[in-house]
Amino acid sequence: MQIHLKTLGCRLNEAELETWAQAFQAKGHSITRQLDDAQMVVINSCAVTQDAVKKSKQLIRRIHRDNPQAKLVVSGCYATLNETEAAQLMGVDLIVGNQDKNQLVEKALTELNLDSMPAMSTEPGEISLFSRGRQRAFVKVQDGCRYRCTFCIVTVARGEEHSRAIDDVIAEINSLHSQGINEAIITGVHLGGYGSDINSHLVELIETILEKTQIPRLRLGSLEPWELPPGFFELFKNPRLMPHLHLPLQSGSNSVLRRMARRCKTEEFADMVQQARSLIPNFNITTDIIVGFPGETEQEWQESFDYIQKLGFGHIHIFSYSPREGTKAAGLPDQISQTLKKQRSKQLHELAETLKQDFVAENLNSLANVLWEGQTEVLDNGKIRYFGYTPNYLRVACDVPGEVSLENQIRHAKLQAAHSQFIESILV
Repeated sequence: MQIHLKTLGCRLNEAELETWAQAFQAKGHSITRQLDDAQMVVINSCAVTQDAVKKSKQLIRRIHRDNPQAKLVVSGCYATLNETEAAQLMGVDLIVGNQDKNQLVEKALTELNLDSMPAMSTEPGEISLFSRGRQRAFVKVQDGCRYRCTFCIVTVARGEEHSRAIDDVIAEINSLHSQGINEAIITGVHLGGYGSDINSHLVELIETILEKTQIPRLRLGSLEPWELPPGFFELFKNPRLMPHLHLPLQSGSNSVLRRMARRCKTEEFADMVQQARSLIPNFNITTDIIVGFPGETEQEWQESFDYIQKLGFGHIHIFSYSPREGTKAAGLPDQISQTLKKQRSKQLHELAETLKQDFVAENLNSLANVLWEGQTEVLDNGKIRYFGYTPNYLRVACDVPGEVSLENQIRHAKLQAAHSQFIESILV
């Protein structure tokens, strides 16, 4: 059977698709990138914002419209929080909530009566969906979150914390590396809480991965800043651990952070950023900011804006606050108008672009080991343009003669000139 996998939302959703791809193939089925060829489609939905809910429903409807014969399995946060609604959407054959994601492949095959052994089966994990033609893979190590930030519906959808055994993580990374993957991205809903349920911790996981795997590059997904233990940044002295962290700030105003039930004050956040930057040159800190949280006064907004400007970030994910039923923030007084949210969002987007270009400028004329992706375009002069990422997650381009292949290679490059979407570089 041919199976098409689709996701919306976070890196964790992508990591789960990677796992499902391996599991379907272990049972002898194949993964197709072509929706038209699929006999089954699995959608990993999202509900982080109301817009994400809307997009999840649109995706389900479009998939069914474009391939009405395929069995349609829906999982993820939208399907978990809105199970009845999702099940009633036209074409949906099976809902698998987040609590049963580990059994999604078995449930899909047995409950839809599709668990028949094909004539030819493949070895487990021989080729996964995302490793084919890809240089990096997401590895899910943790699910669930013990905290209840007042704006967040994901913790409700994902449930209690659960960590994977270190040996399982090591085995997956070694398997991916054997398939040609050169970078593993460690992900979780609450990555900093890794190990709380299995008498371990994130530092032990990272140290063990670096010791027991040979994968050239290890990158960490989003981390809550209050979870970083003393000495955490010492880990980045190992060149295989990429000097880039996504630390969600959410607001640069302490009074707003209190209403959000965030556990890191702006002073503590600034100290962490300073630690990283003082230990590792050109360490890239990226972040999330919520604009227009309930009760956000003009003074709080300006305080937040000034803090973000002073601290500086390599990239900022900007979200206009979206009330989510079932969260405390949805019932808070003084909800902000859409007009004001748009105004503040536009202001912050302009600042974010300036900060991004400032960080790029700091990296120009430096040397970096770039993991190159597949060729993307043939230029008029006959050269081929490749794109790739530096250790600190800057997107770079390099033009090489047609007979040169850079795909999935880690090669030294000099960063020369900034463009709107990438940095021009040459091999050295």
